[in-house]
Order: sequence, then structure tokens, then C-alpha cells
Amino acid sequence: MQKKHFHLIGVCGTAMGSLAGMLKAQGHKVTGSDKAFYPPMDSELKRLGIETFDGFDAAHLQPAPDVVVIGNATSRGNAEIEYALNHKLRCASMPEVIRENFIRGKHSTVVTGTHGKTTTTSLMAWVMEAGGLDPSFLVGGVAENFGASFKITDSNHFVIEGDEYDTAYFDKGPKFLHYLPDLVILNNIEYDHADIYPNLDAIRKVFRLLVNLIPSNGRLIAGWDSSVVREIVTKPIEPQGVWCPVESFGIEHPDAKWTAREIDFLPEATRFKVLREGKEYGEFQSPLAGMFNVRNCLATIAAADALGIERRLVAEALATFKSVKRRMQVRGVVNDITVIDDFAHHPTAIRETLRGMKQRYPERRIVAVFEPRSWTTRKKVFQKDYPVAFATADYVVIAPIFESFRLAADDQLSIDEVIADLKSQGKQAFSIEGAEAIIEHITPDLRAGDVVVIMSNGGFGGIHQKLLDAIGAVPRA
Repeated sequence: MQKKHFHLIGVCGTAMGSLAGMLKAQGHKVTGSDKAFYPPMDSELKRLGIETFDGFDAAHLQPAPDVVVIGNATSRGNAEIEYALNHKLRCASMPEVIRENFIRGKHSTVVTGTHGKTTTTSLMAWVMEAGGLDPSFLVGGVAENFGASFKITDSNHFVIEGDEYDTAYFDKGPKFLHYLPDLVILNNIEYDHADIYPNLDAIRKVFRLLVNLIPSNGRLIAGWDSSVVREIVTKPIEPQGVWCPVESFGIEHPDAKWTAREIDFLPEATRFKVLREGKEYGEFQSPLAGMFNVRNCLATIAAADALGIERRLVAEALATFKSVKRRMQVRGVVNDITVIDDFAHHPTAIRETLRGMKQRYPERRIVAVFEPRSWTTRKKVFQKDYPVAFATADYVVIAPIFESFRLAADDQLSIDEVIADLKSQGKQAFSIEGAEAIIEHITPDLRAGDVVVIMSNGGFGGIHQKLLDAIGAVPRA
């Protein structure tokens, strides 16, 4: 393979940072730039030895790299993009580089859906590792079993998180259409990414395109508890349809081929029995909390069966899975107060995360701290969903909308309205500006046994460690 110089614009994105490491693992020279660097990817880039530049400057492309990889968070007007275009440098999107450098010629397992992609991709990679398939993988987070967000091997298997978000400023189609899928796990479909999809119909359309790409000798693992997934599979719109075998999974829908019963949420694990077509398939245990993670496990079990992985090895992998950083991650316990970091950035994700924490810690007070940072959570479209999303929490703090100036005032989520709705439920609920002020406000109110769940898809001012330090500095009776 010819060694090249790849320069990544927007390198601190979770997938972009991982791609930087993958390219370096292939022996290429890799550099990258971004406007901000925050955990966990900033530390990953340092660990990988990637040369990074803080900010964007045409000088970063001198001398010219062989390929300029443009992340989807960057657009025209960026100094490096303008220089690359003006000087006719070779530009490519992240998914394009992944497809041609890593996926083509291999069996591609694509994990997708509105929720659960990162956890399920990491779990699938770990199950395949335990099953002896030695997969390469790319996930939008740090898979703790591997201590990395990617792995490159010589095997025939590649596992990737399939994102429906757009590809680049010059390619507005979803990333997952680039990944040459052989086996697709489609967990669920909801309205999301309100900045690029006008409605649920637009999202249905791109998922229909995805399942239509699966070859006839491939497999679709379909989440039957999602009405939209069922509709896409059972009600095709010509010429789009599903041309491969379908394995359905679910807990609520009676027609799912794979289902879970006798689910027992314990303090340190979740146990359940799996049925296939009504017959017992096996008993499994996972350290993951929450009903939605039972679904993630079911999808993985069905996919592993399709790949011929021995059940015993699947069970061992599920039991030893360590999750993903920033997905219900325990950042620390101080004075018997537990601080959790979670990436939730959709009302459904918030709801399921908090329900999962209540199932894991049923007798403890749940304190939810949320930063509306993603485009979806900043927009008014989900205004009425938040009172339900936070229903399991006992105490709620919501930070201001991140970069609210980017949205029209009448299109923004009204935090005051959410707080009022929560207070009408009898909850303690507050709108507080900034990490420092939030820490100052909640620290005196915290007591032994509390579980603080901090939810943001950004750095949130380093609030997690700062809160742990503040809790430790306060004498407790």
C-alpha cells in the first residue's frame, strides 16, 4: 500500500478522530485541525500521536497533503477548505475514505438506528472478538473492552456505527450509505437531527435506501418494537425494499422472532432469558442497565447467530462487556455520591438513560443535569417531550441552550417552559447557567446515595471532574 499524507479538517469529532488513528495504523502520515478539543477524543488523539492544530489555517496544508478529509461539521468559509479548493487539492469525505481504505472487500456489519448505535456497535465488536472473528471496527466512542474507538486487523470482518447524519458539505446524504452493508442491525427509528431532516418522512426515506443496499445473501436484524422499522420492512415502496432475510427482535411486539423474558434488573447486572421463535435459546447476563440495553443485547445475539458464533461465547462476551465511555459511564464516587457521564442528546435517550439509572439504583435519588447542545435538543420541536423524558429524575438542572444565537428565537426550546412543567410535577427543577454555577448550586444539596446523571454530547465545561472535586471538598455529616 502506498503511504500518503492525510489531513483531517474537524479531527476532534468522535468518528474523525478514530479515522485519524486508523489511517496512522495503516502507516500513513496523519495531521488534523479543529476549533476545539475536548474529552474523550482529545486524549485519544494525543495517545495515538496524531499531530493536531488548534484552529483552522491555510498554513496547515502547506506542503500539500495527498488527501484532505473534510468532516461534516465543517463548511465553506473554513480557511482550510477554501485553500484546498483554490489549490485543487484532493478532497474526500470521512465515509468515502473509510469505505475505500478499510471496508471494500470485507464483510461489513453496519449498526444503525436513532438510539443505541454506539453501545451496540461496541458490543457487536466484542462478541465477534470473543467468537474468534478478530474484527476491525469503528465506533463513535471509546469501547472500554478495547480501550479504543477503533481496531484494524487483517480479518475479513469490519463492524461500523452507521450514522444517518449527513456526510459532508458537498454530500448531504447519510454516512451509512457509503458502508457497503452485508449485515445491518437496525435498532429503532425516530425523528432526530432536526437541523437536516425536516420530518420523520425524510428519515424514513434514507433508512429505506439503506436496507435496499443489503445484498440478497446479507441479513437485516430489525427492531420490531419500533413501528417505523416494521413499516420499512413490511411495507416497501417500489423500487426500494428488503432483498435479504430479516431477523426481527423485540420485547414488546408479540411477533418478534427474537425476544427476552424473565428480565431481572440487579444492582450490578441485568439477567434475561432469550427466546427464538418462542423456544428458549439461552440465558444471558450483561452489566448494562436499562430495558433499551436489553434490546441492544438481543440485536447483538441475533446478529451473532447469523454469523455462526457459538452461543457460549456470545454469553461470555455479553457478561464481560465494559460499555463505552460517555454511555452511562461512572466517572467517580465520592462521599457515596455517584457521578455518571452520558451522551444523551434526544428526549428519548434522556428518558431511557434515566429509567436505566432508576432500574440500576432503585432506592437512590436521581439528579439529572442536562445541557441542550445537539441541534435536536436545542429546537422547539421536542418541547412537549421533556417533561416525560425527565419523569424518572427527582431533581433536574438544565443549562442554557448551547450557542443559542444559531437558532431563531421562535425555533428554540423554551427551558423556562420545561422547568415550569417539571415543577408542576412536584420536582425540584432549575435553569442554571454554566458548569461552575451548576456545581455551586447542586453541591450543597447533594447527599449520600445520590446518583448525578450529567447528559451532554459535548465537553460541558469539564463539569464531571469539577463536580467530583467539589463534592470531595465539602465535609459530610
